[in-house]
Amino acid sequence: MKFNLTHLKDFLRNSIIPYAFPHINKEGWKFVAVFALVTALLAWIWAPLGFAGLILTIWCYFFFRDPERVTPLIDGVVVSPADGKVQMITKISGPQELGLQYKKFTRISIFMSVFNVHVNRVPASGTIIKTAYIKGKFFNATLDKASKDNERQLLAMQTVDGKEIAFVQIAGLVARRILCFAKEGNKYSAGERFGLIRFGSRLDVYLPEGVEPQVCLGQTMVAGETVLANLKTDNPQVVGEKR
Repeated sequence: MKFNLTHLKDFLRNSIIPYAFPHINKEGWKFVAVFALVTALLAWIWAPLGFAGLILTIWCYFFFRDPERVTPLIDGVVVSPADGKVQMITKISGPQELGLQYKKFTRISIFMSVFNVHVNRVPASGTIIKTAYIKGKFFNATLDKASKDNERQLLAMQTVDGKEIAFVQIAGLVARRILCFAKEGNKYSAGERFGLIRFGSRLDVYLPEGVEPQVCLGQTMVAGETVLANLKTDNPQVVGEKR
């Protein structure tokens, strides 16, 4: 078979390079630089330490990866704000910090491990109407009490359909820094980036009463792509089983 250089270049550009050298969020470059400098120092002290540092530097690079996502263009869509797994689905009152304690919601909790993409995306189209940042503890983010005790950034949104939802970035056992770029009055389309969390954490989404989740416990989420619910339908909650 005749060697075709053009085909090889296309293969590298479309199949190898995006996975081996993914685009990373600008917030990550300073961490990658620090890891690389420490790695160089360790390698100078003792080569095996340098190898260990190289592994950690590569992990740091991939931690901050920020891939493009394809958000479904569906009226009333609510998409996952984070990569990870659905940890809990709970009927609950809204967050008091956002003035929603007298309204009923369904809370979907998505846990992100240190290996997930940590760039967070807005779950629905609408306007940010209130924000609140609460300093707190750093319990394991898989615990239910993390929603009330851990450090967190809360956001309330009025969607283009006139409904009110909320979503919350929650720091975890390892995560010590929440970054949120969304401000009150900002308008977003579903799937747009609004922040990130370092390193391992959780995102909660509060669906208004009457809107049922279209995902199951243990299901793997893809930020900006996986449909959590539709604000314009009355479909029942989805159930599933491991296979």
